[in-house]
Amino acid sequence: MANTPDRVRVRLSEISPRAYEHPADRGALVALRSLRGFDEVFKRLSGLFNERALRLMFLSSSVRVGPTQFPHVYDYVRDAAYVLDMDEVPELYIQMNPRPNAMAIGSQRPFIVMTTGLFELLDAEEQRFVIGHEVGHILSGHAVYRTMLLALIQLAARVAWVPLGFLGIQAIVAALEEWYRKSELSCDRAGILASQDPEAGKRALMKMAGGSKLVEMNPDAFLEQAREYESGGDARDGLLKLLSLVGQTHPFAVVRLAELHRWIEEGSYQRILNGDYPRRSSDRDAKVGEEARNAAKSYKEAWARSGDPLLGTLRDVAGSAASAGGKVFDTVADRWRNGSSRGNQGSNGSS
Repeated sequence: MANTPDRVRVRLSEISPRAYEHPADRGALVALRSLRGFDEVFKRLSGLFNERALRLMFLSSSVRVGPTQFPHVYDYVRDAAYVLDMDEVPELYIQMNPRPNAMAIGSQRPFIVMTTGLFELLDAEEQRFVIGHEVGHILSGHAVYRTMLLALIQLAARVAWVPLGFLGIQAIVAALEEWYRKSELSCDRAGILASQDPEAGKRALMKMAGGSKLVEMNPDAFLEQAREYESGGDARDGLLKLLSLVGQTHPFAVVRLAELHRWIEEGSYQRILNGDYPRRSSDRDAKVGEEARNAAKSYKEAWARSGDPLLGTLRDVAGSAASAGGKVFDTVADRWRNGSSRGNQGSNGSS
């Protein structure tokens, strides 16, 4: 397929990350963002992971992309930031590492790292997709939480000899890993919105699973793998699937491709390109309870697509939890807002 790096892409002015975020990812983030000061606390905790030292490490041992170093990749970063209407163009570093990987990390000034293993695996349009994916992480605020996850994983290793402390941190890490797997599905969507080449996104995901010999692979056959994986076998297979996710921050490649294909086919991608998407100015009006219900509904729909008997037993639980969980979030949010309102009135009265 010919690359079209110079074609015009639609700029998604003031696009809110809610436009592309997976319901389970969005539900968690809206709940976190609804708590006054939470992001600031999280950023302070992320000080466990020294961002200044991290940036210096990549500055000294990698190549920073710019107008005179990997200029075409620099254009891809600028294009992604432009299409997703970001105020700043994030830094990107190319790191010598044969393992294909890319990540957005940092809290104050998040930046992107791409390994040579991934860079050399992909063609130009596939690189655009991956860069758009990472820019999506930054726009959604994921880089802050990913940095925290990395810090907690390191901390868990240090306190492994303290049973209760280790178990408590592991529980938080497991929850963050589940959220992060859903955030990857969100940013696959951001990747194709930035590149506006869905086929390049699909090719990139296939290459991450099977390597560079794309001529030997077939998208339809790969989707059939995803359907076979989702349909499961017996309860033992369901248990093995759950266990295989332990320690994983990324969904498996067939799952990512199937989710991206499903999102495109249902029309969401084209609606956004047509201008039908939430703007950032409306982010503060997002309802925590509604997002919690959407998240639970998303899990229920995913389980409904599966023929796995183990997941089937969880379906009804998710249905009732969707309503109950949403009501709980609504109540908490209302109390928080009312409490803040009373606090503000008191402050105004005493000034």
